[in-house]
Amino acid sequence: MKLHHQIFLAMLAGAGIGAITGEHSTLFGVSVLAGFDLVGSLFINALKMLVVPLIVTAIISGMVGVGGGDNLGRMGVKTVFFYMSTSLVAILIGLMLVNLLTPGIIDGEPARNLLGLSAETDNVLAKIEGRGAGDFTEILRQMLPPNLIAAAANGQMLGLIVFALLFGFYLRTEKGSAGETLRQMIDGIYQVMIRITMLIIRFTPIGVFALIAATVTRTGMDAIEPLAWFFLTVLLALFAHAFVFMPALILLLGKRSPIRHIQAMMPALLTAFSSASSAATLPLTMECVQDRAGVSRKTSSFVLPLGATVNMDGTALYECVAAIFIAQAYGMDLSFGMQFMIVVTALLTSIGVASIPAASLVAITVILAAIGLPAEAIGLILVTDRILDMCRTAVNIWGDSVVTVLLARSEGEEQVLSLPVNEMEARAAEAAREHHQAVN
Repeated sequence: MKLHHQIFLAMLAGAGIGAITGEHSTLFGVSVLAGFDLVGSLFINALKMLVVPLIVTAIISGMVGVGGGDNLGRMGVKTVFFYMSTSLVAILIGLMLVNLLTPGIIDGEPARNLLGLSAETDNVLAKIEGRGAGDFTEILRQMLPPNLIAAAANGQMLGLIVFALLFGFYLRTEKGSAGETLRQMIDGIYQVMIRITMLIIRFTPIGVFALIAATVTRTGMDAIEPLAWFFLTVLLALFAHAFVFMPALILLLGKRSPIRHIQAMMPALLTAFSSASSAATLPLTMECVQDRAGVSRKTSSFVLPLGATVNMDGTALYECVAAIFIAQAYGMDLSFGMQFMIVVTALLTSIGVASIPAASLVAITVILAAIGLPAEAIGLILVTDRILDMCRTAVNIWGDSVVTVLLARSEGEEQVLSLPVNEMEARAAEAAREHHQAVN
């Protein structure tokens, strides 16, 4: 059974078991609720365990993937600029809508009671009282911590992210066998962390079951309303970014038809939606961009692999909305300084999110730690995560393809989106046959 089917069944089972279980129910003399909490805590702890090694190695590996000094020329600078700009706009769209719709506030009150947070809310708010009240000096201090190990232990990932960016930037240009060995070692650690992440993600149905069962046991079905508003807020933000802002870029900067580009990218977008993995979709994304949109192999082979690593528009948007939703549910006073911290952290962590299903859950724990909220709060959004993961992955792929088209047009590639899809595919097939004959 596919993972998303398992998660869906776990959601139903957790809600059903939680609905018939009371807070004082026991099984063989053991509290059922305590059992749910234990399993849910183990799953959350496993996600937290991944944060430091996965985020750091992913960012370093992504920076190294930019290539040597020759590759980080005009094209490299333009690519990074476009990717960071579109991600920032995505985050700001999410920030605007989550503040406008306030999904974490129901009938004028924080949704903490509906979501089963009332017992721990006072302790959480006491710890974060006064944080982010417009004091940007604390943010700057976290970006350059005096002790990286202490920063990691205290959940201050902002400094580690900045260090990883600097380390990866200079590692990519390091010459000789020492630099090559270190690059291979970092890549090896990253690949191992991906495998460990996939292992833990396989246990997501069990974690989802326990977390949802515990929430429903405490609150009944009252949690549905705030979660439905959160789900709607994310969908609206993703829609606005993907179908308003990005098409406007194609039309205004690319001087091409957005509808034509949607037609060209449809196979890749459907694959991204069903697989929820940017990495798994990358080969098809490159094929659609080259053979159906008319972007040269030279441009697409540089821009798209980099985008699959560092450009996560949908993921960055989702992280921002999720963090603010949880803060709203706790009744936290979101000052401008705190929201600025969320935007910066979401932008930087989106670079280090592995392009595999559900990996953004790891990044959200980083943002929650940055604003002083417990990682356990991520259990609130797991019920909606799978469907939203599919949506934001499709937006990630769409964003990569749009930036590739814009860069190709800026490099003078007039053939981009200039012919119907069927004619473009026919020309690509003819070119492939000619190349095959020439090789033979």
